[in-house]
Amino acid sequence: STLLAQVPSGLRDPLIAEFKSLSAAFSESKWKYAALDSGRFCETVYTILDGALKGKYASAPAKPANFPQACSDLEKLPKLAVGDRSIRLMLPRALPPVYEVRNNRNVGHVGGEVQSNKMDAAYTVASCKFIFAELVRVFHGCSTSEAQAVVDALADRNMPLVWDFGEGKRVLSTKISYSDATLSLLYSCPGWVNTKDLIEWSRYSSASLYKSNVLKKLDRELMIVYDKTNERCQITPLGASRVETILIPDHSEK
Repeated sequence: STLLAQVPSGLRDPLIAEFKSLSAAFSESKWKYAALDSGRFCETVYTILDGALKGKYASAPAKPANFPQACSDLEKLPKLAVGDRSIRLMLPRALPPVYEVRNNRNVGHVGGEVQSNKMDAAYTVASCKFIFAELVRVFHGCSTSEAQAVVDALADRNMPLVWDFGEGKRVLSTKISYSDATLSLLYSCPGWVNTKDLIEWSRYSSASLYKSNVLKKLDRELMIVYDKTNERCQITPLGASRVETILIPDHSEK
């Protein structure tokens, strides 16, 4: 509500809900649903852009009859003083390719010529992250890196191995290594995580041994960033890739 304060809740809430849904589907390797949700996300973004350019927002997301043409028509609307090139040109041109994947890659309809797969989902999710981050950047007036951090925090990483019981987290496997358990815990949390919390959540017997045997090792392997000065950790893209391609599928199959 702060970062997109100019956007009414009737559009802002669906935007966040669709983004969290498609990011969760992607993290669970549900490629078809990740791409499918991206279509509704694009429709919501279009409605926001249309309202921003016309100075009057619709009360709810709307689906134009001809989505590519409707996006193209946004370029003809009067220019804005702030964020014009992004809202009137760049984002309207970024939406149709994502929508095309949703409609014509056996995602939204039967009989598509190509089976929706990870390649399609990876493209649509990455594009939606860029689009969302650009909306945050323009409407809030923040830097690109700040906008990206916001979007990463909003991304719903559903980790089936991790149970969040409100007062802490537990990894629901007695066979997983402490290294993989730590990656799973970090994956389930956006941003930095206090080392103290990781020690408690992983139930490692010795804090000093956990830091040397698990955290330092993962840091050397570039799976995490272990900030010893501030005693905090964050998963890297390499660590997140291991969780998404190995740990989640292995757990899902079992």
